[in-house]
Amino acid sequence: MKTILNADDIRSLLPHRWPFLLLDRIVELKPGVSGIGIKNVTVSEPFFEGHFPKESIMPGVLIVEALAQMTALVHITGALYEIQQGDSEAAVSRENILKLMAGEGEDISSKVGYLASIRDFKFIKPVVPGDQLLLKVQVGRSLGALYQVKVSAMVDKHIVAEGSLNVSHRVE
Repeated sequence: MKTILNADDIRSLLPHRWPFLLLDRIVELKPGVSGIGIKNVTVSEPFFEGHFPKESIMPGVLIVEALAQMTALVHITGALYEIQQGDSEAAVSRENILKLMAGEGEDISSKVGYLASIRDFKFIKPVVPGDQLLLKVQVGRSLGALYQVKVSAMVDKHIVAEGSLNVSHRVE
């Protein structure tokens, strides 16, 4: 899969930092609409120290957080495209996104909204060190200030978690 945004690019778009920045790269992106990101799960992750010492399993809440970060990235790039071009269907490339960020002139990460609710979530299979999570998000309908987002996490083409998130715009 071709990398659209790398870890440094993601860091410049999202306000999250280690150990809570969970996205490693973005491989597919339709700003404001959908995206696919990757989280490489390594044995050196700090949460494996206590979850669980004799059977390392990535906490479900962190899988949800990774999906929420992917959702935030789809949202923030959609906002960038609307601000700068008025067209969220324009060509998506690393170069275009970086140009849009440079043209914005402010810390775009301040526009990231909030996770409002987690609905109908299922954890199907444990995620362990060595797995590569493929994080998929699809923005659905708007419910006033909230947006419904269908999300899923996959390892080796098998769904390991899925559900939906409601997210809000950042209130200024």
